[in-house]
Amino acid sequence: MNFDLYGFGPALAAGTLMTIKLALSALSVGLVLGLLGALGKTSPHKSLQLLGGTYSTLVRGVPELLWVLLIYFGTVNLMRSIGEFFNNPGLELNAFAAGTIALGLCFGAYATEVFRGAILAIPKGHREAGLALGLSKARIFWRIILPQMWRIALPGLGNLFMILMKDTALVSVIGLEEIMRRSQIAVTSSKEPFTFFLVAAFIYLSLTVIAMTGMHFLEKRASRGFVRSAT
Repeated sequence: MNFDLYGFGPALAAGTLMTIKLALSALSVGLVLGLLGALGKTSPHKSLQLLGGTYSTLVRGVPELLWVLLIYFGTVNLMRSIGEFFNNPGLELNAFAAGTIALGLCFGAYATEVFRGAILAIPKGHREAGLALGLSKARIFWRIILPQMWRIALPGLGNLFMILMKDTALVSVIGLEEIMRRSQIAVTSSKEPFTFFLVAAFIYLSLTVIAMTGMHFLEKRASRGFVRSAT
């Protein structure tokens, strides 16, 4: 293996940074969508249950790669129409935005089930205690339900984030220059596929280890009060 990476080291570093940005952006979108989906599925209102269930089922039933392609190419006419309305006919959804929406949409669908399970795991007596203390439903959610839900959901969300980081490679098909796209460009130029794909694998593995360490810290922090009360 040529350790100077044939001059492609800076390019791979830039691709790694792009992968991190994409993963964190999609995570932010997915957490919001997942929480909304879970609240819908656990709502007493049938219409919200149907909406949350439809979102979760529909998105999980279609491969992530197809969502990336559908959102990137399917918004061409919509963005063109919006651009013409604002006198900007060249308006389009770039690869980063399309990847963020697609991966966030998919992450949110799976996170919906994780959040839903966490909400159902919280004893009903905790809500009843909040009502007995005169707390509003909003305060009960923010002060009682959400902290417990977060602690229960963290392990599942951590696993989903590991999958999300690897799924960022799918966005290379629409031209976003993340790790895989940069690696493919380097392979084409250097004719050294084993070298650069091995480096890409090492980078993904390193990001996974860092993410696992971060999730372990968050799980430990979220469980501090629970562990003390249990002992």
